[in-house]
Amino acid sequence: MADLMMACTSDVSGIVRGKGFAADDLDRRIARGVGWTPTNVQITCFDTIADSPYGALGDIVLWPDPDTRADLSLPGGGRLSMVLGDIRDLNGDPWECFTRGILKAALDRFHAATGLELRATFEHEFMLQGGPGEPTRAFSLQGFAAGQGYLSALADALAGAGIAPDSFLREYGPDQFEVTLPPQPALQAADQAVVLREAARAFARSMGLRATFSPLLAPDIVGNGVHIHFSLWDAAGHPMTEDPAGQDGLSATASAFAAGVLRHLNAVSALTAPSAISPLRLVPHRWSAAYNNLGRQDREAAIRICPVTATDPATRARQFNMEFRAADACASPYLALAAVVIAGTLGVEDGLTCSPATQEDLSLLSPDQLAARGYRRLPATLEDSIAALMADTAFRARLPGAFTDIYAAHKTGEAAHVAGLEDVARMAAYAAVY
Repeated sequence: MADLMMACTSDVSGIVRGKGFAADDLDRRIARGVGWTPTNVQITCFDTIADSPYGALGDIVLWPDPDTRADLSLPGGGRLSMVLGDIRDLNGDPWECFTRGILKAALDRFHAATGLELRATFEHEFMLQGGPGEPTRAFSLQGFAAGQGYLSALADALAGAGIAPDSFLREYGPDQFEVTLPPQPALQAADQAVVLREAARAFARSMGLRATFSPLLAPDIVGNGVHIHFSLWDAAGHPMTEDPAGQDGLSATASAFAAGVLRHLNAVSALTAPSAISPLRLVPHRWSAAYNNLGRQDREAAIRICPVTATDPATRARQFNMEFRAADACASPYLALAAVVIAGTLGVEDGLTCSPATQEDLSLLSPDQLAARGYRRLPATLEDSIAALMADTAFRARLPGAFTDIYAAHKTGEAAHVAGLEDVARMAAYAAVY
């Protein structure tokens, strides 16, 4: 049987698409690229095609990046072989709708503004469905043991691809698990997030199970989020996120970065929580995020200052990080992280300072109290978040070319597919995809 692999891109719907070829042909594909079509960007998560400015015209090229190659052995003898890549036009310039390129450009601008690098990691939540056993309890040894065969096989295969998961957790939701990866340079973190999701789904299928990362499967249960941890480092590898004398322990740069994310959060959410059901999860008391607040050890804050366990200053500084919580797996990891970086860099360039971290339930405040303190709810619908993206001229200016118009058309087409459905039916539609 031929050994095949696929050159892949994580598109604006968070779906991994691409073209396959014989694995021993990889070197030639790296040298010559793989043909791709501009209108593919408008294939929605439901495989409809949204309004496209490209029509049937144009050609672009997907160039495999050999550093992203992942070869995973599946239970039962199957394989998952993939390589991520960059999309460029025929002149060799980055294509305007290429998600990995948008992240690269955002990181370059952040570095130019600060001289720093950003490290990140993604916490992935998903439901593992189809097992024969009885329901298990949240955070329990019983629940962990029930999923251990699957998790162990997944960990072994990821390790063979150079990806070493940091932790596994039987989460709160029904048959819900969380897998985290250790911090990496930001682009590598996003690459690994793409591979992990695809591996988790492939392993589940090979074992007669189903892994779904969809944000919300039912109105009365917790959803699946993607929490993005990030920290700032200088070129010599010194941590630059913490300043014990700073407000809430943040360095001036980290405070400005967080303030930028919170100022532009409504636009950011269009890229980080981008499905028609995503806003249903971003409400108070779902342990997600509902307001544009910085919180200290608050799992309902849009940005959470995470706890550290170290007591000596040097180790504490290396552990110190923040967590962006208003994201889910309907977003490409590249676009989600890019949105955070773009907004954070704007905060740094504008010299912002973040408001003090909250340690309270903001849903108990009146609208007047919230407004007086500068807090606002996240958009209630996908249409609202897209409108916020289109209205945020400073944020839009950091995205390439006609990307925002194309992205808005894509999401309008996606929303039209589930328009008129009740919430439960919309959740089922997304669960079938993610």
